[in-house]
Amino acid sequence: MPQPDLVIFDCDGVLVDSEIIAARVEAELLTLAGYEISAEELAETYAGLTFKDIMMRIEEKSLIPFQASMIDKAEELVDRKLRSDVRAIDGVRDAVAGVTVPRCICSNSRSERIEFMLEKVNLLPFFAGRIFSALEIPTGKTKPAPDVFLFAAEKLGANPANTFVIEDSVHGVAGARAAGMRVIGFTGAAHSYPGHADALTEAGAETVIRRWAELKSVIAALSEWSADA
Repeated sequence: MPQPDLVIFDCDGVLVDSEIIAARVEAELLTLAGYEISAEELAETYAGLTFKDIMMRIEEKSLIPFQASMIDKAEELVDRKLRSDVRAIDGVRDAVAGVTVPRCICSNSRSERIEFMLEKVNLLPFFAGRIFSALEIPTGKTKPAPDVFLFAAEKLGANPANTFVIEDSVHGVAGARAAGMRVIGFTGAAHSYPGHADALTEAGAETVIRRWAELKSVIAALSEWSADA
């Protein structure tokens, strides 16, 4: 594997520092609905999942029934906060520009949200036409299902085994590994927590970076050897 066929970036918590913004809104809604949780706890446990999936998992665990209308309310409130507050993660523009092989985004967010965030932080030109939302692919299966990663690889003519994925969440890492791809964990966003890197490694990331300046050399080094070696 002298160089990858494709480099896939997650969006939230990887390109843009949005996970903590969403977690604050969602934690407040869940707490008001009877399940007390902090933004930090929500981000650590559920980062990378859609709010619908978060609600379902909490319902199953707590036996607290939530109103389905919370999903639309969360989407509206999170969109509003992201439009005003989202920022690019330090160093990401140079890191993305330094990827000379095909690149794309695979995310559980809606493509509309991804596009307005990337436009706000001037990253959209790097990914125009290569944004894949798990919510909008034929199966509609979100991470940790591997479907969005496999869909992107098929559309872009990439071998999953020769594809690198950059992910900040355990659920995202699990999905990429299930797709047969190689994963680099990322812990440089505001929602990162003690033990984050270890959790990503345990989920299947081959290595973890905290600074975007490390990406180019890490991809080059990992490309020199097989994950199965």
